[in-house]
Amino acid sequence: MKQYEHPELGSVEIANVLQALADPCRLQIVRHLLDRPEKEFACNEFPIEGAKATRSHHFQILRAAGIIRTRVDGTKCMNSLRREELEDRFPGLVSFLLQSTNSAVSA
Repeated sequence: MKQYEHPELGSVEIANVLQALADPCRLQIVRHLLDRPEKEFACNEFPIEGAKATRSHHFQILRAAGIIRTRVDGTKCMNSLRREELEDRFPGLVSFLLQSTNSAVSA
């Protein structure tokens, strides 16, 4: 069974997080997770376009930046936001993302 590596957030730099979030597709993935924080989503449940390899690359970048956690459940890869860990490491980041998400929805 495939296992994914997730960095300790203490070793993640804010520049890496911001670089990962700078891509519109990856930001859309994070916004989708923010909309339903209690839920995990399979990779194909995100409203993003692109080939499977491109989508996989986006998830890999988000994992490497410490933003999401991926666990294998049978044939699915279930993704969740590392919300509490991110807030502990980078206070205010999740609140900022929530505000920007709400602003984007109301714009």
